[in-house]
Amino acid sequence: MAILAPIAVLAILIVVHEMGHFLAARLQGIHVNRFSLGFGPVIWKYQGPQTEYAIRAIPLGGFVGFPDDDPDSEIPLDDPDRLQNRPVLDRAIVISAGVIANLVFAYLVFVTQFSAVGVPNGFNYQPGVLVPQVVSQESPAAQAGIKSGDVILQVNGQPLGSSESAIKTLTDTINTSPNQPLEFMVQRGEQQVDVQVVPQPDTDGKARIGVQLLPNGKVEYRRPNGVIEVISLAAKAFQDMFLRTIEGFGTLITNFSQMADQVSGPVGIVAQGANLANSDLTNLFPFTAIISINLAIINILPLPALDGGQLVFLLLEGLRGKPLPNRIQENVMQTGLVLLLGLGIFLIIRDTVVLSR
Repeated sequence: MAILAPIAVLAILIVVHEMGHFLAARLQGIHVNRFSLGFGPVIWKYQGPQTEYAIRAIPLGGFVGFPDDDPDSEIPLDDPDRLQNRPVLDRAIVISAGVIANLVFAYLVFVTQFSAVGVPNGFNYQPGVLVPQVVSQESPAAQAGIKSGDVILQVNGQPLGSSESAIKTLTDTINTSPNQPLEFMVQRGEQQVDVQVVPQPDTDGKARIGVQLLPNGKVEYRRPNGVIEVISLAAKAFQDMFLRTIEGFGTLITNFSQMADQVSGPVGIVAQGANLANSDLTNLFPFTAIISINLAIINILPLPALDGGQLVFLLLEGLRGKPLPNRIQENVMQTGLVLLLGLGIFLIIRDTVVLSR
């Protein structure tokens, strides 16, 4: 059942993104003839008074269709409410509305978390350090047999204890032990397992084993002190997560060869979400927020077939005083769509193979 939660999260985030485009168009009186969740063959559809709503077979996103892209549309080419006949600013609002919707939704997720779950009020530490994710199947940790969800209790016979300092003790030991075998005692479910890990040095000289680490235990909560505290805490949480996500994309771009295997597709994201839901359903709040922020940032990148690529076309149109030829735009967008779908399929296959090992 836990796997259904992250699948639902991804579906909701796609709907939120496309609904941003849809509402931005409809509120400006722009014609919209399709609203689709997914790509490819239609599984289910409903024809409304103005728009066809559909669910399609390939769940790698969604789209809002306009008469401009439909040669069978009965709306005249010179209709002022066609998207292509609107001023650049109106079109920019429609294109950027999906990104804005995802960012607003991420903030509202934090508002809901602090309102429904409560405000963090301390941490109930349990022995050891939690491994929520092994970042690569080629990492030293994965090679040693460490799995997501394990709790590292001891390193070289030294208990890590139940305190805030447990992570620092473990990371310091790993960082200062390049190419030196470390003996871990790991709690896996009801069993305790001994594993030997050999940390490998990275470019800055520190040794790594290729895992994420979190304190082992649960956050304790209290009721919020009114609406103002909820709004302010949600704003701070959103800002911190947004800045960390931007930094992560920066690191990916500048150090792509080492970070590429950490990029996850839909299968990997669902697996991570299922692990979080299994440990604590409240983890789905930050999971939803960070995926929504990632979706917004990815879509605003100036790449073909993404919202950012379309905004680049609009910028060029504003500078030139006329749009680029349709054939150029169509070729660029179709090429980008093929590459995007190809990347999505590759990530699905890779993550499925990794999870099946």
